[in-house]
Amino acid sequence: MVPDNDTASAPKAAFLSGVRVLPDRIEDATLHPFNLPFASNLNLEFGSGVCFFVGETGSGKSTVLEAIAALSGFPETGGGKNETADRHGLQETSALAPALRPWWAERPRDGYFFRAETLVEFASLLDQRRQDPDFWEDPYQRYGGRSLHTRSHGEAFLALFGNRLGEGLYLMDEPEAALSPQRQLALLARMADLVEAGRTQFIIATHSPILMTIPGAQIVNFDDAALPDITVEETSHYQITKGILDAPARYWKHLRGESPEKT
Repeated sequence: MVPDNDTASAPKAAFLSGVRVLPDRIEDATLHPFNLPFASNLNLEFGSGVCFFVGETGSGKSTVLEAIAALSGFPETGGGKNETADRHGLQETSALAPALRPWWAERPRDGYFFRAETLVEFASLLDQRRQDPDFWEDPYQRYGGRSLHTRSHGEAFLALFGNRLGEGLYLMDEPEAALSPQRQLALLARMADLVEAGRTQFIIATHSPILMTIPGAQIVNFDDAALPDITVEETSHYQITKGILDAPARYWKHLRGESPEKT
């Protein structure tokens, strides 16, 4: 069951309905990523057009997102299907993807895998294409019309989101790393418009409680090996953020090793 974050609900997942592990394809359960607590029983069903993977660093949410990218025909290093042959940034391939089986409501014609950590390398790839006489298209056309290197990191991400998002399947790995709270709200507004139209699906690994507030989103908790769906209020990200904003002095006393009774 997908808990509602609000009385409104997001449309159902338009494309990827779920993904599960095939145990007979796990060669060695002692090796990463198959030694992750959830790996041997991984079975995710996407019941909403927006799904967030949440959990502490190292919980495996990015590992699963990379595998979904590979299964969807996107490069694990980030980009769209036309960038699959042009590896940039990270050079690893997903070890988890061959052990997974996806099931689709419909195969998307378009989509993208956004990774904050490889944005610089991707911007350089577009510049290289611009200088390549054999690359006949304008490489900047779908990314704001000019080099991403001419923008700040946050502006480059917004240019990607503003120009690249549309109908299709979109995967994002910690997009908040490049966005201020105000720009996270701008991304949310864009996402809501697209998802309400019913032809766009998002799967996002995040630590941002701001992003998790989108109405009707599915939130999967990677801190629990069963990967349950939870509400935004149940996430540690929300609870810690709310707690420190509501009572910063109490949190600072805790961080400094002082008892709350001390002045």
